[in-house]
Amino acid sequence: MARPIWTGTLSFGLLNVPVSLMSGERSVDLHFRMLDSRSNTPVRYERVNAETGEEVPWKEIVKAFEYAKGSYVVLEPEDIKSAAADGREVVDVKAFVEADSIGPEYFEKPYFLVPGKKAEKGYVLLREVLKRTGRIGIARVVIRTREYLSAVMPRGNALVLMLLRYPQELVDAEDYRIPEGAASQYRISPKEIQMAEQLIESMSDEWNPAEYRDEFRDRLRKVIEQRMKSKGVVTTEPEDEADMPENATTNVVDFMSLLQKSLASNKRTPARKTAAKSAGKAARGKSTDKPADKSTAGKKSTAKKAAAKKRAATRKAG
Repeated sequence: MARPIWTGTLSFGLLNVPVSLMSGERSVDLHFRMLDSRSNTPVRYERVNAETGEEVPWKEIVKAFEYAKGSYVVLEPEDIKSAAADGREVVDVKAFVEADSIGPEYFEKPYFLVPGKKAEKGYVLLREVLKRTGRIGIARVVIRTREYLSAVMPRGNALVLMLLRYPQELVDAEDYRIPEGAASQYRISPKEIQMAEQLIESMSDEWNPAEYRDEFRDRLRKVIEQRMKSKGVVTTEPEDEADMPENATTNVVDFMSLLQKSLASNKRTPARKTAAKSAGKAARGKSTDKPADKSTAGKKSTAKKAAAKKRAATRKAG
């Protein structure tokens, strides 16, 4: 069974509910090691002194803040602890806000709040009230050596603690070139809007996360399994990220035509068909190529053999 990250209390008003903080995610990444290609032995990361080149043991490493180029102030573990809030093991709810008032860009990482022994009543009370009011709690919590802004929200029978990003951690959309103004400024006709709405309606469905998988990870695992079986070399065609896919929807694309085709097939414009057509054309192109003239190939082979004999005789004479 997973171990709690910490055990403390969930505090709102004068109520304190004993809880354990449990991870709400699991890593499914495929982890790779770096090897020396000459011997296939692992390459280690070394903690090396920049001046002497010697490895530094963990016990000699301290944390420091670089306040100017090459100038540091060293911090002791007590300094970091003293900056933390007084209640280190407390999810301290400061306010309750409308659940839909927080933009998705603020949400970062989920945890489950699991009630302690004989703490079910306070836990269920908060869960049900949040469901009834459509609100979530905004709280502060210290995890390890950092204080986080967080949201306490109901999810099924559980209370989820969602870590939030602070406003200063977000990039303003105005920093980028985002199209502004009404749809008419981009020559989008009412008919195109109507057809796009019909497309969205035809593709609407209930959210079912079980239908989605990390397909790249699955394919990569198969490649690894094939490599383990064959011990051969797997090569792929290099991709140019700068190239735009053939079916990219840009301003010059006939939107009306795409919408009509999408509505007819009830699907997005598939990239695989375009790729299949290109592959078919390439295959047909190869099949129409004229075979090499056998007599010409024979003459070239004879000439190569004669040249090789001449070079061998020259080396022997030398």
